[in-house]
Amino acid sequence: MTEEIIHIDNEDLVGIYGINDENIQLLRKIFSQIKLIARGNELHIIGNKTKIEEFKSFFVRLQKHYTKYNQLTDNDILYLNENKDKWDKAVLESGDNKDIILHGREGKIIRARTPNQIRLTKSIINNDMVFAVGPAGTGKTYTAVALAVKALKNKEIRRIILTRPAVEAGENLGFLPGDLRDKLDPYLQPLYDALRDMIPPQRLLAYIEDKTIEIAPLAFMRGRTLDNAYVILDEAQNATSIQLKMFLTRMGNNAKFFITGDLTQIDLPRNQSSGLLHAINLLKDIPGIEIIYMDHSDIVRHRLVTSIVNAYEANEKRKT
Repeated sequence: MTEEIIHIDNEDLVGIYGINDENIQLLRKIFSQIKLIARGNELHIIGNKTKIEEFKSFFVRLQKHYTKYNQLTDNDILYLNENKDKWDKAVLESGDNKDIILHGREGKIIRARTPNQIRLTKSIINNDMVFAVGPAGTGKTYTAVALAVKALKNKEIRRIILTRPAVEAGENLGFLPGDLRDKLDPYLQPLYDALRDMIPPQRLLAYIEDKTIEIAPLAFMRGRTLDNAYVILDEAQNATSIQLKMFLTRMGNNAKFFITGDLTQIDLPRNQSSGLLHAINLLKDIPGIEIIYMDHSDIVRHRLVTSIVNAYEANEKRKT
C-alpha cells in the first residue's frame, strides 16, 4: 500500500471538496479501490500505486475545471469521469466563444454583450492603454474588471489594481463614521461588486489580503511604478488633468491600463475641469493607445436606463 498527499490552496477547499465534502464522497464512490482522506488542505490518497496515479491525473483535471469555471458540481465530476478521452477538448476548449471573457462564480458566464464591449476585449490585446468612454450602464467597468481577472487567471500579470477618484456625487462623506477605509469604501463599492461576480469569496479575500488585488483611491497611486499589473481607473471623468497625468505616468513594464469614464456625469467642483476629455484629445494619435466610445446601444442594464439617459441628454441639449 502507498500513501500520497495532494496539497490544495486553502481558498479553493470548499469549491473543490464541495459543501460538507460532497465532492470527496462522490470521488470515493468513483475511485472505490483507493482510500481518500481530506485533512484541511491536504488530500491523502492510500492504495495501489497505479490507482493512485490514475486518481492524481483525474484530480488535476478537476482542479483545472474549477480554475476555469469557478465551480465543481457532482454533475461536472461525473461528466469528466465519463468523458476522460474527450476531456481536454470538451472541457478546456468548450465555451471559448469569441464573446465569452471568463466564467465567474458558480460557473456564471461573463461575456461581452455588445459590439463595443467586444471591441474592448480585442483592443486590450493589441494596446497597452485603452480608454472606454460612454454613458452609464454600458458595461465599461464590468468588462474591464472581467478582462483583468482573466489576465490574472491566465498568469499574464501578477496583480490587479483598481482605482477611482474620491469625489462625492453630491454627497459629503466626510461625516460618515469610521476610519479612512470606512469613508472611502462607498466610492469603491462598484469595483468590489464586479469582483464578487467573478471570484469565489475565499479566493477574493485572499487576493485582497496579499495585495494581488488592490482597490484604492486615485491619490494612493502617486509616486508608484505599476509593473506586471492590470490597472483600471474607473470614473476618470472625476480626475483633474494633473491627477490623470499622474496616473497615466505610473505605467511600468508588462502593464495594461484601462481608463473608463462618462463625460456626462462629472462631479468635480465647478472651478475644476475634467481631465478625461483633455487626455483623450491629447493622446488619441499615440500608437498603443486606443479610445473606444460607448453609446446607448451598449446599455445592458434595465431597459429604462436607456430612456433615462436619453431624457437627460435631451434636456441638456435644450439648455444649450
